[in-house]
Amino acid sequence: MRKPTLNEMMEYTSQQTVERLRKRLPPGTRIVLLEMDDAQAPPIGTKGTVRGVDDMANILVDWDNGGSLNLVYGVDRYSKLNAWEDENGKV
Repeated sequence: MRKPTLNEMMEYTSQQTVERLRKRLPPGTRIVLLEMDDAQAPPIGTKGTVRGVDDMANILVDWDNGGSLNLVYGVDRYSKLNAWEDENGKV
């Protein structure tokens, strides 16, 4: 599957999408990284805490390994953790 270009992503990211993500991922939400196409990406399986969602629908994350690389909506993949998964290391 082809990854979208930056222009396609900008056209695709509507205010509705941003608001939906902000409701689904409020600050403090715990996530785990499934896929990120970036040389500086944290290892797959790294957990992090959402700081927020910006106006381009980038998901701002403080990773548990000390990094802070954002997730790009529609490109990178993550999973939202529930409290049990976070505490017990299950994904």
